[in-house]
Amino acid sequence: MSVALTSSPAPASSRQQPLRVMVVDDSVVIRGLISRWIASEPDMVVAASLRTGLDAVNQLERINPDIAVLDIEMPELDGISALPLMLAKKRNLIIIMASTLTRRNAEISFKALALGASDYIPKPESTRVATAADIFHHDLIQKIRSLGAKLRQKGPAPSPALDRMRELSPRTAIANPDLLRRAFGTQAPRALLIGASTGGPQALMTLVAQLGPVIDRFPVLITQHMPPTFTTILGEHLARSSHRPAHEGVDGEIIKVGQIYLAPGGRHMRVARQGGEVTIALDDGAPVNFCKPAVDPLFTSAIDVWQGGVLALLLTGMGSDGTRGGKEIVAAGGSVVAQDEASSVVWGMPGAAAHAGICAAVLPLDQIAAKLVRLFSGDRS
Repeated sequence: MSVALTSSPAPASSRQQPLRVMVVDDSVVIRGLISRWIASEPDMVVAASLRTGLDAVNQLERINPDIAVLDIEMPELDGISALPLMLAKKRNLIIIMASTLTRRNAEISFKALALGASDYIPKPESTRVATAADIFHHDLIQKIRSLGAKLRQKGPAPSPALDRMRELSPRTAIANPDLLRRAFGTQAPRALLIGASTGGPQALMTLVAQLGPVIDRFPVLITQHMPPTFTTILGEHLARSSHRPAHEGVDGEIIKVGQIYLAPGGRHMRVARQGGEVTIALDDGAPVNFCKPAVDPLFTSAIDVWQGGVLALLLTGMGSDGTRGGKEIVAAGGSVVAQDEASSVVWGMPGAAAHAGICAAVLPLDQIAAKLVRLFSGDRS
């Protein structure tokens, strides 16, 4: 993530009401800091600043926020306990979990995602360090704005009866034909590269559970925008979901089929050739696209190793990371697939690639694995 930090422009339309954000944290310093940041943005407003999860649950209906920034560790009722109670009262509430970078808090954040939280954000150990505070500020405002935009697209929460009708109706993929402009590359893919950000952990765990035939025969490498500790735990979750080894890549490690390699938080992951082997190459360079790890370094490095035999997949996430690398992959003869807007938590990264005209397919999450299995089995359509 970058320290050259500016917030993305607020939506131009003045007809939309500002996003109502509830800040829930037992630290008066953090509450005040976040509240000041939100109050300075033209498209969002502080709906409430509360000390405990119990306050948030009890006052939720009166305050009626669009988004809640929810601390994990609080007195009376902690964040993970308050989360399901808040969603029970307002099921389309967007909740961003906030926690310091410890293994325990990272595990709780993953549990929160499974319980319905939309995203998480690591809090700096000290807000007195300007760089750490600036990164936290930038990332939090970006997450609130991006997730809020998705909320506005969805509109009001559907009724339970409508939900049941949707469950009973067959799922169909609605693709925008203007976004499907490119045929798949003529070369058979020899490696699968995946980039993801907001909403990525859940999407990845769903995906790898169905990708056994690909993982067993081809290298699979993933860059998920995520800090240290979180990527370690994500690797453990991916291993359980896929029933294959999954771990953070190690510099110089020989890449083997049958395993999933994950870019470690805080370092870019590339691939390189050493003699006759393909290896992991990690670096501690500057953030790319405000991210570290970033997707573009992985994508571009793969061209030197596999030329046109690269299939790149962009899953849900903010920003446009992966589009530049995807363009280079396509120019080299490879292919790019993107998750569709309806199934994405945020259609930033996959949407940027789709609108750039580099995608051979834009698919719902529940159709991507089957498509990849066919492509890696020789289907070129």
